[in-house]
Amino acid sequence: MRLGPVLCLGLCLGLSLDLTLATAYAEEQCKPSKWGPDDEIGNINLINPASVLKAAQLIETGRTYSLGITIDSTTPAFAPRGLSLQVVQPGQQESARPNVGMTYNDDVFQGWFGIGSQLDGLGHLGYEGMYYNCNHARDFAHITGLTKLSTDKVPPMVARGIVLDVAAHYGKEYLEAGQYFTVEDIQAIEKKQGTPIREGDVVLFHTGWTDAKLKSEPLTWVSGEPGQSEEVATYVANKNVVAVGADTWGLDVVPPQHPNRPFQGHVTLLKEHGIYILETMNTGPLVRDGVYEFLFVLGQAKVRGAVQMFINPIAID
Repeated sequence: MRLGPVLCLGLCLGLSLDLTLATAYAEEQCKPSKWGPDDEIGNINLINPASVLKAAQLIETGRTYSLGITIDSTTPAFAPRGLSLQVVQPGQQESARPNVGMTYNDDVFQGWFGIGSQLDGLGHLGYEGMYYNCNHARDFAHITGLTKLSTDKVPPMVARGIVLDVAAHYGKEYLEAGQYFTVEDIQAIEKKQGTPIREGDVVLFHTGWTDAKLKSEPLTWVSGEPGQSEEVATYVANKNVVAVGADTWGLDVVPPQHPNRPFQGHVTLLKEHGIYILETMNTGPLVRDGVYEFLFVLGQAKVRGAVQMFINPIAID
């Protein structure tokens, strides 16, 4: 069926007006960064030589903890993410170079950077096309990579780290998928552990979800998760932290607290406050050893234009 010119004009004008209003609304909701209109790294601006020296004083035993998990082609991930790894011996199979004793292996990788333990950069998630510091996707998100807000621009993250044991607060081995914790819960844990959230911190939540489900029930693990409420994201953001993470694949509760507002915590942290997100953190060993405060160290791979990056941060007790 072909539309008449009058009907087409009306529909096209209406659609154009809707898009214009939606764009105007998104721009109206955008607040420039406190770090300036050209800032691309957000709250990591809080890290400086003085803050690093202060955080380093937290080291008491010298024990180190790997906060990343091992990933492979079977690791469940937010669909359709995955990876493939091939090991090759280029040009030397079956003694192709008989007069050269040296042999070597190389690896070929194809996949998503947002799998397993990962850093969500400020260009990962926004709202109605608008991202951190009033950057619109149309202006910086290209098929060849981000031209702003990419993870290669993130400086080393060296800061006071704390893990808040939410599972222990509830008296459980792990929280269930769809269960979210509140500001009151977090405040109670801060007080009980003696680990108040401070400006410039890296804050991790331990729900027990990954320890309980990743290996035993991988499909269950990736189909839902416990997580922070929207109010917790706002509470932590107002503490002016550098990064927030959890031992879950998405930090926010799934199914969401409000069905029409999925991953709202991502919007609050990444878009509105320039605070990084750390997903699938291996917090189990920390809470089992009673290490609730530590030096957090992260230096991610610098792939130009990347949205996310798989990582292995280190906690030093």
